[in-house]
Amino acid sequence: MKIIVTDEVTGEGLALLQADPRISLEIRLGLSKDALLSCIGEYDAIITRSGTAVDKALLDAATRLKIVARAGVGIDNVDVDYASAKGVIVVNAPFGNTNSAAEHTLALLLSACRHVPAANASLKAGEWKRAKFTGVELKGKTVGVIGLGKVGGRVATRLKAFECEVLACDPYISAKRAQDLGVRLVDLQELCRSCDILTLHTPLNDETRGMIGAEQLALMKDGVILLNVARGGIIDEPVLLSRLQTGKVALAAVDVWSEEPPATDILKQLIAQERLVVTPHLGANTQEAQVNVAIDVSKEILAYLDKAPLENAVNLPRFDPAVLDQMRPYFRLMAVLSEFGLQLMKGNLDRVTFGFSGAIAHQDCSPLTVCGLAALLDRATDQPVNMVNAGLVAERMGLVVDERKTTQGGAFSNLITLTLEGPWGSRIVSGTLFEGSPRIVGLRDYAMDFMPEPHMLLLSYMDRPGMIGKIGTVLGKHDINIAFMNLGRREKKGEAMVILSVDSPVPPPVVAELQAATEATFAQALHLPSA
Repeated sequence: MKIIVTDEVTGEGLALLQADPRISLEIRLGLSKDALLSCIGEYDAIITRSGTAVDKALLDAATRLKIVARAGVGIDNVDVDYASAKGVIVVNAPFGNTNSAAEHTLALLLSACRHVPAANASLKAGEWKRAKFTGVELKGKTVGVIGLGKVGGRVATRLKAFECEVLACDPYISAKRAQDLGVRLVDLQELCRSCDILTLHTPLNDETRGMIGAEQLALMKDGVILLNVARGGIIDEPVLLSRLQTGKVALAAVDVWSEEPPATDILKQLIAQERLVVTPHLGANTQEAQVNVAIDVSKEILAYLDKAPLENAVNLPRFDPAVLDQMRPYFRLMAVLSEFGLQLMKGNLDRVTFGFSGAIAHQDCSPLTVCGLAALLDRATDQPVNMVNAGLVAERMGLVVDERKTTQGGAFSNLITLTLEGPWGSRIVSGTLFEGSPRIVGLRDYAMDFMPEPHMLLLSYMDRPGMIGKIGTVLGKHDINIAFMNLGRREKKGEAMVILSVDSPVPPPVVAELQAATEATFAQALHLPSA
């Protein structure tokens, strides 16, 4: 394999590749775009950082390219979709800076609690003031950790060493994982109400953007301490500025920003706050972290050569064409089932079971299992989860994954059943293909039959006259149109489950109004992008 290195990467990491006789490594830094395009066709792999744009033009010119290795977390400079279309695997190094980020979190926390930056500036200015820099101790404080992954887990361990009580909120972490770390899992509301200090360690996505805003801060104690060493945008920055100004937030420390470098007036005002400790996204900036990311991508390239699983692939590799042809029609169904089941959960996931019934059970269903697992876990970490690394990510999270097969399909020639289990109980959703399109045919022990749509609403209540009318009245009042409805029940005037397809999203206040109107035991608006 012939590899080109186009950006500065530490020699310690590249030494692994240079020692392998199968590899010819060339370090060619500072190439112009034209020069790189003219030579990239000679190489099977490219190792970059942020200085090289692996775009459509480069991928088209790279006729031999098999793998792109980004020595770091971010892949903004790589056109991952086009690489996938070209059959090129993209890997990164999302965990090489894990310890660095955890240590930086504690450095910022201690700096804020003991007013280190301000005291340092005061003394250097020739002052000798002590009273104004009186700090607070960590011992005995209740610290809330949102996101208990690689970084959050390390932060929790270090906080325990400071004799803190640690609470954690992470719907993707099993109770066993939290128990192993010696922390107590709670929901976001309880965590906000209980913590003296709150630190964030989640990826930035639609689920986490702005997750700490006015509503959450209103629940917190006066004088709370906040930290964000994860991703800019998880904390609502204008709200943080306001609460620092009022004193609701006594101290804060921020390493990451919604805009980098910060340029808006709001961010400039926030950075200028006296009780805020700031750094310019230094969480990964240690010598050791730079070595680690180089080693990690080198190991990925060696694993590719050895045909071993790639732990940090960010796109889909090429599978056995025969297996793909057999399983391809079911990939969308599996994605829909996973999205559906994920939104029915009410807490942490401990076990997931993929059941395959009927003729499909005669086939190798492992691509479907990892496809479904990837859809379930993709929101859980900074690292994109896909069919290559889903099993490894699940193992690290302490999630038990089962696959069960039976050739008896009952009323269906092929049936896929997803079972999710946690402390809150279990959720079961079953589906099949009808003329090539996904169809959901079972929820819990109810026989249903409906085609999933992007926006849906699920209610469970005691069946009695007028219930459907109440649902229609509430939705109509809010100008939400019903496209279709499917009702399942076991007996007359017994528990009923109704699923509706609607033309627009159902906001949480409307869901609450529906739940009150129908006295529903369960009410959930669903968004199914794969549908």
